[in-house]
Amino acid sequence: MHNAPLHHRRKWLASHLAEDLIVKYNKRSMPVVRGDTVKVVRGNFKNHVDKVREVDLKKQLIEVEGVVTTKVDGSKVPRPIHPSNVLITKLNLTDPWRREKLERGLSEEAKKEIEEEAKRQIEEEKLEEERRKQEEARKAAEEEAAEEEEKPEEQVEEEVEPAEEMAEPEEEVKEEPEAPAEEEEPKAEEPEAPAEEEEPEKEDEGKQPPKNLNGKSIEE
Repeated sequence: MHNAPLHHRRKWLASHLAEDLIVKYNKRSMPVVRGDTVKVVRGNFKNHVDKVREVDLKKQLIEVEGVVTTKVDGSKVPRPIHPSNVLITKLNLTDPWRREKLERGLSEEAKKEIEEEAKRQIEEEKLEEERRKQEEARKAAEEEAAEEEEKPEEQVEEEVEPAEEMAEPEEEVKEEPEAPAEEEEPKAEEPEAPAEEEEPEKEDEGKQPPKNLNGKSIEE
């Protein structure tokens, strides 16, 4: 069983049908697929009815919407269930291969009913998908709005400070041309000190005669 290929495991992953489905399709059990509506008949979630969300072929388990367990941290995770513990109450007929398999050996009236049910399910699936997309878009918009509101004020102040710093140099640039204007103002001329009169050199009354290299006067 553990070494079997997936196409064999797919057939083993089957559940019993409800009584009305047994009479309608003339079958006792069917392999469970995603989208089937099942009823839990054993365990803590007994009598819980909801759609199959996931099918695990390797582990031979299925996940049903609403069947969850709460962890210690408060988060909720799905609780897998064995297919033998559920009862199929409504089949997912959107798969043409599955419809063909169900219609084998049935009357024409039963085949028409299956086709009408399949069309109705396909329309419901489209509407549900559109509704899910709108819900996701609305949640995304709400998250963006919440993030903008929770934005700390410090970041806003940091964004404003650079603008103020950039304004300061402009003021300095405007003040630069004012500096030379002050220099051009006429300064009060200081009174010039009277020039010292050069005293005429007094002529020596007795001029000494010139001397030669030996220190003797030329006359001598």
